[in-house]
Amino acid sequence: MDKGKISEAAAVNSPATTTTHHLNKPPAGLTENEFNKLRPLVSEFHTYEITNDRQCSSLLAQRIKSPVNIVWSVLRQFEKPQAYKHFIKSCSVKEDFVLSVGSTREVEVISGLPAETSIERLDLLDDERRVTGFSITGGDHRLRNYHSVMTVHEEEEGTVVMESYVVDVPEGNSEEDTRLFADTVVRLNLLKLTYVTQTMARDLGENRG
Repeated sequence: MDKGKISEAAAVNSPATTTTHHLNKPPAGLTENEFNKLRPLVSEFHTYEITNDRQCSSLLAQRIKSPVNIVWSVLRQFEKPQAYKHFIKSCSVKEDFVLSVGSTREVEVISGLPAETSIERLDLLDDERRVTGFSITGGDHRLRNYHSVMTVHEEEEGTVVMESYVVDVPEGNSEEDTRLFADTVVRLNLLKLTYVTQTMARDLGENRG
């Protein structure tokens, strides 16, 4: 995946089109001025090429009152998604695992969800720019051809995390239903990330005090 460039919408007789709706208005939680500052990064990392009319994408944002280095230290741990994601029973990697692009993990999902396992590959990891992304490559679940990118941005009062994805719309489901399901999962994970990293920041401050 080329630094997250993938897309949605329109062109007739075209093998792929490029999403532009992520650039049209700020995601919930960001002001227009804040979003304008981030537009170049949205354009670079959070636009997608849609290869057929059975795919959809979305962009979400989360404010976190925690230093950017703490938030990034959690997000970059590809081998430990349970640190900030809901619905994960366990995660396993190969014995010779090294954190690098191309690494894979196998996630076991908690019971009660329309999934059991998810096999995922690390597509992007940039510590300098604080960008990471992964793809779901196999497993038993409803999110087919799922690609996600997360970018972490330092703000005066903490951190803003943006997460986007593109995914196939399953047969029998509408684009709206698919986006609602995926957005809900992403939002819950961002809320857990907020709780975890704000707790880490508070504990660090108390220990220093």
